[in-house]
Amino acid sequence: LKSEAIFDRMAPLLESHGEDIVKKVGAIYLFELRENKEAQPQFFTIDLKNGKGKLTKAKEGTPDCTFVMFDDDLVALSQGKLNPQTAFMQGKMKIKGNMAKAMKFTTDLLPKDAKL
Repeated sequence: LKSEAIFDRMAPLLESHGEDIVKKVGAIYLFELRENKEAQPQFFTIDLKNGKGKLTKAKEGTPDCTFVMFDDDLVALSQGKLNPQTAFMQGKMKIKGNMAKAMKFTTDLLPKDAKL
């Protein structure tokens, strides 16, 4: 997945700024991403609830919120080419779980400089 580079860039950011992000966000997110409709989903868990936060390339724990989308749409979101509200309204992003927690995960938490 192209978006894996975004998550790879996020890990060092959590190391350096994780505590502040955890204080602001306080939720665990699961990203369920597919390359296309036929592809098996790949999972990324972002814990922004505990310690400095943690990124896992798998399902881990109990997420407060799950984002389900295609890989290309997450890349577009991270680059500012796709608005999160538009993605949700057009069905490009499905959200399961706590909507209030979902709103706390803003695109500025996604690294912009990932090599895609």
